[in-house]
Amino acid sequence: MKMRKGWLMMVLALVLVISACGSNNNGNKGSSSSPSASPSAEAKVDGKKMYIPIISKGFQHQFWQAVKAGAEKAAAELNVEITFEGPETESQVDKQLEMLQVGLDKKPSAIGFAALDSQASIPLLKKAQDAGIPIIAFDSGVESNIPVTTVATNNAVAAAMAADKMGTLIGGEGEIAVIAHDQTSRTGIDRRDGFVNRIKEKYPNVKIVDIQYAGGDHLKSTDAAKAIMQAYPNLKGIFGTNEGSAIGVINAVAETKKEGKIIVIGFDSGKAQIDAVKNGLMAGAVSQNPVGIGYETVRAAVAAAKGQDVDPVIDSGFVWYDKTNIDNEDVKAVLYE
Repeated sequence: MKMRKGWLMMVLALVLVISACGSNNNGNKGSSSSPSASPSAEAKVDGKKMYIPIISKGFQHQFWQAVKAGAEKAAAELNVEITFEGPETESQVDKQLEMLQVGLDKKPSAIGFAALDSQASIPLLKKAQDAGIPIIAFDSGVESNIPVTTVATNNAVAAAMAADKMGTLIGGEGEIAVIAHDQTSRTGIDRRDGFVNRIKEKYPNVKIVDIQYAGGDHLKSTDAAKAIMQAYPNLKGIFGTNEGSAIGVINAVAETKKEGKIIVIGFDSGKAQIDAVKNGLMAGAVSQNPVGIGYETVRAAVAAAKGQDVDPVIDSGFVWYDKTNIDNEDVKAVLYE
């Protein structure tokens, strides 16, 4: 009887060892799973639920709230934990770097990061790389190959479309200006250069008289636009490179009663721009797909944390909207208020 009990105990111990080994293999970081894997399978790395901090360039504009909504949608589907935060304004590079450091300290599975400064963040991103934490750049890339992918609009191409619309609407000649959100982030540089270069290439009789940087703040952008209009009384148009910049231009034109005299073209959407397009104050704008950006960022982070291959660039797309198409279903799908 004692021998039989001993034999049963040995079998039980062997079963427990085999079960434990199987559990460890299923959670291995190097294992792969298909995109159709169950949410519980997607949620874990090394047997633990994934935590992914998402650090944006800001939090105040509706654009970032739409990105957050997309990220939360993907997180719910994949059963991962995320946090979403950004500095109060898009000029607070140091504040954003502090947030990145805090995220690193929590030893996450991956990090989503939209850089305010394409170079200043590189030392911290290198720390993440050394720790084996994948970085997913979104909206705005960095001047480094550290991120495993960048989820973003092709901002240079989108801004070139805005330039074509401006060139056509002002009749191919005249003075125009740009109110940009910054000259340090990849989005700021690409939208400025995409617009400026297309004007120079295709519209020799259009002169860009000024480019001002107002940090994406609508009050500062309003003041900058007013100053340009005063300095150049023959100004025909202004391009605002993000939501805050464009809202500032709209406000400046309304406050100076220049409606119909200055063509306003924006970037992104939001209620103020949508209303301005509908009432004719703004000619139109290029909108990214912010919900898609947030969604794809989290999906890419999960895949990278599991050791799966991720495309080096994920193009989230863009659309031009104006009075003629703003109520079309395919356009409304990417606009946000």
